[in-house]
Amino acid sequence: MIVTVTPNPSLDRTVQVDRLVPGSVHRTLLTRLDPGGKGVNVARALAAAEVPTLAVLPSGGADGARLAELLAPESVPVVEVPVQAPTRSNIAVVEADGTTSKFNEPGPELTAAEVAALERAAAELAGRAEWLVTCGSLPAGCPGDLHARIVAAARSAGARVAVDSSGQPLELACKAAPDLIKPNLAELAELTGNPLRDLGDVLDVAEQLRAGGVGAVLVSLGQLGAVLVAASGTWHATSEVPEVRSTVGAGDAMLAGFLRAGGSGLDALRVAVAYGGAAVGLAGSRMPAPDDVHPQSVRVGAVDKSVSLSGVAA
Repeated sequence: MIVTVTPNPSLDRTVQVDRLVPGSVHRTLLTRLDPGGKGVNVARALAAAEVPTLAVLPSGGADGARLAELLAPESVPVVEVPVQAPTRSNIAVVEADGTTSKFNEPGPELTAAEVAALERAAAELAGRAEWLVTCGSLPAGCPGDLHARIVAAARSAGARVAVDSSGQPLELACKAAPDLIKPNLAELAELTGNPLRDLGDVLDVAEQLRAGGVGAVLVSLGQLGAVLVAASGTWHATSEVPEVRSTVGAGDAMLAGFLRAGGSGLDALRVAVAYGGAAVGLAGSRMPAPDDVHPQSVRVGAVDKSVSLSGVAA
């Protein structure tokens, strides 16, 4: 079983317009409401592939109840940690060419008791999990090292651990030696404080993280696919995407695909990139089903360190 922990889940409303013009009135072409949050999305993609999964999340107010209701038809079992403040809502505006503008609320402020309850739930379920995935931003009231503490508890319980976050929470989680991290290009650059100009820079940073205790680094690179740096090898995978409809959740789908395919090695990278490519072809923050995913179309090879990252939308 793969357990996901999402400290700051959301209701994700996606609005499609021809073109976003600041200060103008827009007529929407499509509106979707999906359950959201990085770990929630990972669980949705896994459940669609009939991989046993469980989503742990704080739940508050009517929006929290609505989030659980939306996950039920997708066959995602949920462990709700009750909190007083309401679950947040996010908005993504998608233009006809796939350009996506996101408006994310900060989320509820959790009390110390609520944070402790979330940690306990994660630690208890880790003992039943092959992988525990802790993901996303941290709402107010959460300590900056919450992901790191969940990593330590899950590893003590015998689970392998993946982290998908950013900023200080990701930096501190890396020090707890997770088995896998999945940053995008911007998040990886943020860890270093320096821009990453080419794939050579990406490899350098990933190897530094591995030297510090991280097991493997899966870096999503937008239209350039992904790079995997692990003890078993280093590879770059790309795929053609016929139509970009929404980039929301593509990185989450990539992580789900990687874990679905075993969580290590060349084949898992191939499936991961196929999942990411499939996700951007779907409206809103829909997660791909197995029929949407085509690993045979993914090209995998050695990493060309000279490849420029200019213009990459990660």
